[in-house]
Amino acid sequence: MAQKASIPKGTRDFGQRETAERNYIFDTIKSVFRTYGYSQIETPAMENLSTLLGKYGEEGDKLLFRILNSGDAFSGIDYDSYRVEGEDNAYNSKALSLKVCDKGLRYDLTVPFARYVVQHRSELTFPFKRYQIQPVWRADRPQKGRYREFYQCDVDVIGSRSQVSELELVQIVDRVFRLLDVRVLLKINNRKVLGGLAEICGFPEKMIDITVAIDKLDKIGFDAVREELLAKGLTEQAVAVLRPILELGGSTSEKLSLMRSLMNGGSASGIVSETGLKGLDELEELFGLIDAASVGIDVEIDLSLARGLNYYTGAIFEVKALDWQIGSICGGGRYDNLTGIFGLPDVSGVGISFGADRIYDVLKGLGKFPATLSVSSTLLFANMGVEELKYILPVAAALRAEGVSVEVYPDAAKLKKQFEYAEHRSIPFLSINGGDEAASGTVQIKNLASGEQKQFASSDIAAMLDFLGEC
Repeated sequence: MAQKASIPKGTRDFGQRETAERNYIFDTIKSVFRTYGYSQIETPAMENLSTLLGKYGEEGDKLLFRILNSGDAFSGIDYDSYRVEGEDNAYNSKALSLKVCDKGLRYDLTVPFARYVVQHRSELTFPFKRYQIQPVWRADRPQKGRYREFYQCDVDVIGSRSQVSELELVQIVDRVFRLLDVRVLLKINNRKVLGGLAEICGFPEKMIDITVAIDKLDKIGFDAVREELLAKGLTEQAVAVLRPILELGGSTSEKLSLMRSLMNGGSASGIVSETGLKGLDELEELFGLIDAASVGIDVEIDLSLARGLNYYTGAIFEVKALDWQIGSICGGGRYDNLTGIFGLPDVSGVGISFGADRIYDVLKGLGKFPATLSVSSTLLFANMGVEELKYILPVAAALRAEGVSVEVYPDAAKLKKQFEYAEHRSIPFLSINGGDEAASGTVQIKNLASGEQKQFASSDIAAMLDFLGEC
């Protein structure tokens, strides 16, 4: 019995049209990255597991795809040493997996980038500005807008603490989505402000638990976040301090002013947070730069924005599409010591990642892809037989040399079939040449949309190019 053709859940095939549409996204994003002086690098699909573990929080570690060591990875293992004490036939799967897996598929592009910077630091000039467009993998539960394999388009600068770098990322987001014709909202917060929240509610040691819970606010609502915070050991009084801050409204200046008052001892706890005040200073500086640069997209402070990755230390970003219901389509932030994990301390960086697959879904849903992307080739030469084929092959070659996408139908099939091929492939021009054209040294080309047909000397490539360029 034949095996059923299938792919793993959370992955997708992309046909010719879909690939052309995805390349449109990649090319648009690349063009903007380059205008800001970023250069492209690539890193391997797999990294040492030690590179990945512990960088994304406990929940992120669970979503890492581990790669089984080559050969018989389970041979020679003392399984008794991995038994869970007091439980029959139960093993410490986490420890066992580290024994049989020493590599994993990358979870994102930022941690591999930090590893790359440290490994190649003698070759780099700082600040180092790079972009990277490659797939990443997460062992997540597939659902709408969430995939196990997806592309990220990352842009980062490392080696500078200046918030001009944050401003550039905001400008890049603005330019990319203007070119893609998608209305978006850019939300900004600062991890120091979140650290300040943990301090003024009296649980500074619970900052990670608090940010992980807050990061789910949009998805599960405050009541569920409250339950999670209480389960993590916070008190009702601490949650009561957090709630009005997370629901704070008003303009940017009003939010900054109110938060400054709360961080300066004005909350119910009366605690002053120097960390939170530093974060507010950074936000105020960044929004001043954004105003001066006349950024066109909507930008707002969202004090509930947490970005649950542990390595963020300063500004954090998230972008949402305004006209299509989907999760965030961009995210990123400032990280002050990610390279320190690999032996290069105190090197600050900041970056943002464009989620290509979600952006694709938004453009598809809104009908924003250019119609011309469906055009695979510009001109099809019909095949009328061996002698006629020999006649048109040099003409096809001359047009290709000028950059025209040309196909020659491979078989001397009925003209109806060749017409249908051109139609299904959205090829706008068709050239049919028989013995008469070969004898007279001419070429017939027809615009299939308008019906206009012209005859050219087979050597007059320039005239053919003008006609083909009219489409």
